[in-house]
Amino acid sequence: MWTVTTATGTVILVGEIRAIPKTTPWEPARLEEATRAADRVILGARPKVSPGDVFRLMFSGGKLTKLPDKTVASEYLTPDQWARLAALGTAHDEDYSRQSFLLTSFEMLRKELRFNKDTAREPADVVKDAAEKADIAITRAATLRGEDVIDNLFEAPPTAHIPCLTAAMDAVEAGPQIVEERATNWRRFKIPAVMNNPLEAALGQCWPWADETLGSELRTIWVDRVTEASAAKGTTLAVVPLRVLAESGGVLDQLDARGFDIAGPPWK
Repeated sequence: MWTVTTATGTVILVGEIRAIPKTTPWEPARLEEATRAADRVILGARPKVSPGDVFRLMFSGGKLTKLPDKTVASEYLTPDQWARLAALGTAHDEDYSRQSFLLTSFEMLRKELRFNKDTAREPADVVKDAAEKADIAITRAATLRGEDVIDNLFEAPPTAHIPCLTAAMDAVEAGPQIVEERATNWRRFKIPAVMNNPLEAALGQCWPWADETLGSELRTIWVDRVTEASAAKGTTLAVVPLRVLAESGGVLDQLDARGFDIAGPPWK
């Protein structure tokens, strides 16, 4: 957590990572206490998905899972990239030649690193539960139209997901221990180590965060919400993706450049 002192009150920024392993215990009591002392809580943006959006995904799923027009991965990748991908496919008995790069990336992270298996409660859930029990107002940073999110995903060409694929291969080649290391460094407030972790780097290089349109929109939303909170009276607690807070040029850098008093762990 970072505490930002403003002219009218306080903003508490909670840097959240997702998929914290149960083997990395963390005590949410301090976060629950901070939530109960807040006047308002801001949680992450979420898409508003309609039944039409669901049917569209059901009947157009092939566009998300396969490369277009019967093309194959080697047509988009450099020889070195294709050699790495083919070697990983052979090692793990998978055929990645026709699969979309985004699906391949998440499958590798999920199956080989198991980063989202056996996970503990996440900070947003802890804050939401504590705020509801204390009858503290909860707002979302934004509500995104499901149609816009799906359009963004469908319109991205295969080449847009190559950085995600490369980062996912880096993470898998680094080994499964990076999952625990990422969470342990987060628990110990070693923020630069979390940001440099191959798993965190891969998640940040993948959709939606790496998308020029949607990723930029999500970052802008958080900058706007935190700016609004800095002018509000009392205490605002916001649960923000750590990468949005601590990345170069992120929310913390912007607040620091504007001269705000920020108390908390070093982020760079």
